[in-house]
Amino acid sequence: MEYISVNQFAEKHGISERTARNYCAVGKIEGAFLSGKTWNIPADAVLPQKKKRKISPLLERLRQEKECRLKGGIYHRTQIDLTYNSNHIEGSRLTKEQTRYIFETNTLGVTTESTRIDDILETVNHFRCIDYIIDHATEKITEPHVKQLHSMLKHNTSDSLKSWFAVGDYKRLPNEVGGEETALPQDVHKRMKALLAAYNANKTITFDDILDFHVQFERIHPFQDGNGRVGRLLMFWQCLQNNIEPFIITEELRMFYYRGLQSWGQVNGYLRDTCLTAQDEYKKLMEYFRI
Repeated sequence: MEYISVNQFAEKHGISERTARNYCAVGKIEGAFLSGKTWNIPADAVLPQKKKRKISPLLERLRQEKECRLKGGIYHRTQIDLTYNSNHIEGSRLTKEQTRYIFETNTLGVTTESTRIDDILETVNHFRCIDYIIDHATEKITEPHVKQLHSMLKHNTSDSLKSWFAVGDYKRLPNEVGGEETALPQDVHKRMKALLAAYNANKTITFDDILDFHVQFERIHPFQDGNGRVGRLLMFWQCLQNNIEPFIITEELRMFYYRGLQSWGQVNGYLRDTCLTAQDEYKKLMEYFRI
């Protein structure tokens, strides 16, 4: 059997080394044993299960509708609205109706214009990312979770064929966002680990905590491409996780959203007001669907 260290187990599951060592000491990790002063943990050992947190009515409804593939409900609407808007912000040329058609029929439908294969693939992949979030929404967000979202989003796209593009892993080349420098590749893991540790250390997560995490994530810009979409997916996850009404940044709010990202730390109200406006729209959906 293959064994890993406390440090490797902690990094794999997004917990502190001290927590991992305590799990070993009290027998919560099956098969772990001491060799001198060093704990040896089976490579396939799972994280001890904590008491399940109560899920929100919205998450419960999303899971129910996802399970039965209900058409015309809030799950259906969320998939289309979140996928269309987030992809459109990043340059997708698919219309909302084409996005809807792909979700409902798994085909593009009739079109008179040329369509980029990547736009189609990233739309299908984004649907899968939302499903992943709904399935894992009550779990603490870790680096493997973040990388998994990127891997799913970029699966089989033209980027995945580039030798320098790391699908499902942090960037290998420096990049910019909005003309601003971001974290260098060699610094990404350290900064992402610190960002997630600080966020997960909060006993209570507020709306501003989610926005601050998003800004810091985008300023790190951990992936070669897809950072905006992964970042917005994470915000949706964080809202579901903390019983906060989610929000979807639409095309109409895009420029306000960009201004808010740039101004965060000086004038936080720009981003906060933009996201609260988007949240009001999603609340209307929840009211319509009696949630």
